[in-house]
Amino acid sequence: MDITGRLTANAAIRQAGEKQVVGFSVAVNETYRRKDGEKITLTDYFDCSFWLGTGIAPYLTKGTIVELSGRVSVRAWLYNGEAKAGLNFNVAKIKLHGGGVKANSENNIEVHEAQVIRDEATSNDEHDDLPF
Repeated sequence: MDITGRLTANAAIRQAGEKQVVGFSVAVNETYRRKDGEKITLTDYFDCSFWLGTGIAPYLTKGTIVELSGRVSVRAWLYNGEAKAGLNFNVAKIKLHGGGVKANSENNIEVHEAQVIRDEATSNDEHDDLPF
């Protein structure tokens, strides 16, 4: 499954057992026109987890446009004795499209299995010092 949207806040790294995971939220807009011509925009919010490398976290800043590939999972927890459940998007691949503090639209970068894969059209040597 693929989704494209904007990060709603800066990503955070958290400890999950012995591993670290990058957590972030993405807003995905869908716009359509009703028969009367009125424009309607619906927004869905996805809580996301990226387990393949924490080096991407500084580039996942509020407003950054990201293209994500992965799968949806259900998670359940107790909050004040009350059972809660929610959906989580487990990210397998991230492509940054820009808009955040460290990312920009001229440097499209994909992260897959904690490796950087650059678009051929934007690949150059000035980004060889990326930390992931």
